[in-house]
Amino acid sequence: MTPGIISGLHTFGSRVNFNPHVHMLVTMGGLTKKGEWKQYDYLPFEMLRKQWQTVVLKFIRRGVSEKEKKRIQPRLQQAFHNNGKGFYVHAPKQEGNVKEQLRYIGRYIRRPAIGLNRIEAYDGQKVTFTYHDKTGGKEKRETISVEEFISRLIRHIPDEQFKTIRHYGMYSRRCKGLSKKVLCQWQQKAKRWIVKAKKTMRRQTWRERIVSSGKRDPLICEKCQCYYEYKGEVCLENGRLEIKVALCTTTRAYLERVIHHFTSIETPKKGKKKKKKWPNQNRASTLFV
Repeated sequence: MTPGIISGLHTFGSRVNFNPHVHMLVTMGGLTKKGEWKQYDYLPFEMLRKQWQTVVLKFIRRGVSEKEKKRIQPRLQQAFHNNGKGFYVHAPKQEGNVKEQLRYIGRYIRRPAIGLNRIEAYDGQKVTFTYHDKTGGKEKRETISVEEFISRLIRHIPDEQFKTIRHYGMYSRRCKGLSKKVLCQWQQKAKRWIVKAKKTMRRQTWRERIVSSGKRDPLICEKCQCYYEYKGEVCLENGRLEIKVALCTTTRAYLERVIHHFTSIETPKKGKKKKKKWPNQNRASTLFV
């Protein structure tokens, strides 16, 4: 049986300290080899903790050299014996409003190391912020220098192209088609049209992401409320304007005239050409009509 798993990596704790851990959303069920959905209501937490401990220690051994492995082997054995019940796994069964839980988890799994609402004071030298102390269950404050605060933050910036959220099992790309089919069959059988399967399984466009964040529609004109239609764009490359996209011959002809207009601007003094000033030098100029 193949479940659906969405995992998110967090490298920070409540004090913006280095505390790497993984949050996971796991379906209470999965797909059988025949492509049928099978549901379950029980997770053996004790077995899950021991399995998690075994996998973590095994990956640590696999990722180091033989010399390094001999050096850290006593510490790995100590970590195994000191945690007889396995490494910590918090896996509560969620109940209540599903949509509200998904909205909360979606914000939580992509949250930054610290929110602006937690920063209480900054005087140019010190930063004061609040955090939740899990050992005592109380809200506390901590004041540190600006340099220390910045050093705590930048350690949590992921490398370029590093994915902090990953999908496994029936949520992976190779199983997306089958998952969509099973979801449609379940909706027809249960007569519960919570969401459209087609909309659920595809990625949002840049326009949909902007609108869903609460901002105005970028393709609606603020003055006339008319709808913009994407036709093409021009980019600045090696000091020259180049047409990157032109969806029709009319668009290409218009963009060529625009490029010619900007490149033919001259100053009347001494017959010298006016220094070229491209609009939005570091961005692509996009044509909407």
